[in-house]
Amino acid sequence: MVSPDDSNTKRQLRPQREASRFAPEPRWPAIVAALAAGGLYTAMPQGLSVGPPWMLALAVAVLVVPSVVSHRAGRHDVNRFVGFVIEGLLTLGMIWSLAMLIRALVTHGEAPGALLRSAALLWGANVLVFSLWYWRLDAGGPHGRDREPGHHVGAFLFPQMTAEGAAAAGEAEAEWSPQFIDYLFIAFNTSTAFSPTDTPVLSRWAKGLVMVQSLISLTTIAILVGRAVNIL
Repeated sequence: MVSPDDSNTKRQLRPQREASRFAPEPRWPAIVAALAAGGLYTAMPQGLSVGPPWMLALAVAVLVVPSVVSHRAGRHDVNRFVGFVIEGLLTLGMIWSLAMLIRALVTHGEAPGALLRSAALLWGANVLVFSLWYWRLDAGGPHGRDREPGHHVGAFLFPQMTAEGAAAAGEAEAEWSPQFIDYLFIAFNTSTAFSPTDTPVLSRWAKGLVMVQSLISLTTIAILVGRAVNIL
């Protein structure tokens, strides 16, 4: 038999469980990834970067401030716009550096060691930049996912979205929602195995991004291997 005190205790704890269960998705991992991606460009040679190597990292660091402020103020439209600007700048910088890297490879414009370092930096930037795109676009972005108690429809079919996958992960299917680490895992697998492995891609825009990321990764790996063979 349940006493009145036990019933009151359960009623008091239930809102706390609900609040923690459907807590907003943390944004700080994406901020760290954006700053890290910008920081990678600071190690690029001058000839392979747009302007001074530190310029892109500084632009990202400056834009992170209004992104955080707008999120805390509840201006999700502004936050989303600033996020697109950050990711757009990182993407354009990566594509430019990759084009200059290929040019330097053909014209022997950079030392072999600088080419190897630059290709490795671009490979890492590729993972971070596309993980930010997947995180930003899937199911309306983090704010769109925060409005739903669980993640049921999106561009990617995560294992936890199925009853078997949720049970294996010890999660409740109706309550699970992806976070940045899940999209970073997809991006890492796409750059290493050229496929998302355990997470099928469902939407056309996501398939297009995965193909572009795989192509960039394949190009940088080919440059790494080619220069390493020449050095040896």
